[in-house]
Amino acid sequence: MTDSDLDSLFLRIIAGEIPADVVHDGERVLAIRDINPQAPTHVLVVPKTRYRNAAELAAADPGLLAELVSVAGDIAEREGIAESGYRLLFNTNADAGQTIFHVHLHLLGGEPLGGLTGGPLKG
Repeated sequence: MTDSDLDSLFLRIIAGEIPADVVHDGERVLAIRDINPQAPTHVLVVPKTRYRNAAELAAADPGLLAELVSVAGDIAEREGIAESGYRLLFNTNADAGQTIFHVHLHLLGGEPLGGLTGGPLKG
C-alpha cells in the first residue's frame, strides 16, 4: 500500500467501505478488532476525525483524546480484562512503529503482557 492508502484506511473503515469487526461505534469514536492481534484482546480505538498522531490529537482536541481512553476502558470491562489488567498504547510516528498515520489507540490484554522487549508494535 502507498502512504495515502494507509492514511485513508481508517477513514474507509469508518465510511463502511472496508469491513471490520466493530466493537464500538460512537458519535466520535470507532473501535475495531485488530486484524493481526498481538494479544487475545487487541482492539484499535480510532477517532472518526483524522489526526496524524497522538501528539497532534492532544494539541487539537484533548477531550477526544480522553474519550479514546474512556472508550478503551469501557471495552476492557466488556471484554473481561479490566480486573486482570490491560495495556493502552499509541505509536507516534515511524520510529515508534506507526504505519497508519491516523491516530489510533491499541487496547491489549487477555494474557500477561510482560515488557515491551519484542520491538515496536506495528500499526
